[in-house]
Amino acid sequence: MPTAVVTGASSGIGAASARALAAEGYHVFCVARRTERIEALAAEIGGTAVTCDVTDETQVSDLADAVGPTLDLLLNNAGGALGTDPVSSGDPADWRRMYEVNVIGTLLVTRALLPALVASGAGTLINLGSTAGHVTYEGGGGYTAAKHGVTAMTETLRLELNGQPVRVTEIAPGMVRTDEFSLNRFGGDTARADAIYAGVRQPLVAEDVADTIAWVATRPHHVNIDLLVVKPLAQAAQHKVHREP
Repeated sequence: MPTAVVTGASSGIGAASARALAAEGYHVFCVARRTERIEALAAEIGGTAVTCDVTDETQVSDLADAVGPTLDLLLNNAGGALGTDPVSSGDPADWRRMYEVNVIGTLLVTRALLPALVASGAGTLINLGSTAGHVTYEGGGGYTAAKHGVTAMTETLRLELNGQPVRVTEIAPGMVRTDEFSLNRFGGDTARADAIYAGVRQPLVAEDVADTIAWVATRPHHVNIDLLVVKPLAQAAQHKVHREP
């Protein structure tokens, strides 16, 4: 049975992706900080729960030990956004946290598990980026900077791993409505979080993104999807979203 690691698996896109990969026949290591959630998910899909903060090097090393010598797929999904302050009044603590989780966390997990991906003979490394990693917008300086970092890391990895049996993909979603992403960004303010999706008939949901991840994972291994951008029909661009009254 092929194996997969999904970070940030306690909710949203991570949890949906763990389910989608399990449905494709993977044994999934469900990785996140919230033990109860990932234990419930692992029990549901027949996977393995591993409690891990991806920004903690010791915990990431323990994750690599739990996974073992070979790994078929790594989904670096753990990430997130905090705040919407302009750069002129940006909160350095929020910027540091976004960079630590989105960029350094992805670095640590990739570095720890890359030998196992190579050892599999046919590894797949998927980084969950964002359209925010390809364009900028007002109030998004810290998040776009972090996600641009993920994009740069992904492209660099593809160059550095050329000739190795590991393909490298970035999935870049646009507007996705999940239980926690916007709520976390606005510090638990439900009204502000809901306003992001006001009038949008059908934003993407976590399962839509998970479907693209499963599709990438199940292509013949000589096929590398460099970048897959997925947005709801209502979103033509970062700044242009159709909203109904």
